[in-house]
Amino acid sequence: MADVIIVLIVIILLGLALRGSIKHFKGEGPCCGGGSGSSKKAKTKFLDGPVIGRKTLKISGMHCEHCANTVTNALNGLDGVTAKVSLKENSAEVSYDREIDLADLKNAVKNAGYEVTSIS
Repeated sequence: MADVIIVLIVIILLGLALRGSIKHFKGEGPCCGGGSGSSKKAKTKFLDGPVIGRKTLKISGMHCEHCANTVTNALNGLDGVTAKVSLKENSAEVSYDREIDLADLKNAVKNAGYEVTSIS
């Protein structure tokens, strides 16, 4: 009788683990600090002046919407910069209204926990 109870508990635990793994790989579950699965929305930011340039950053390490929101918020935290991050493309389109040091963009992404692989 005890063996049956143990087997049932193991089956239930495996089922829960499998369900969580499937949600994770579909991008629906919590990931990378997403907590309960509800990622903090990226804040919309508008530039003070006209856009004088754009850069596209290729970023590695993003796996979910929470990751993309984290990178967006990190880049938007820089003065004179606004970013739109694409999880599908693993990239960020950065617009700026003043001269920006590329090292500042890289450091913002790095401090958020990701890596810039190229800038164009």
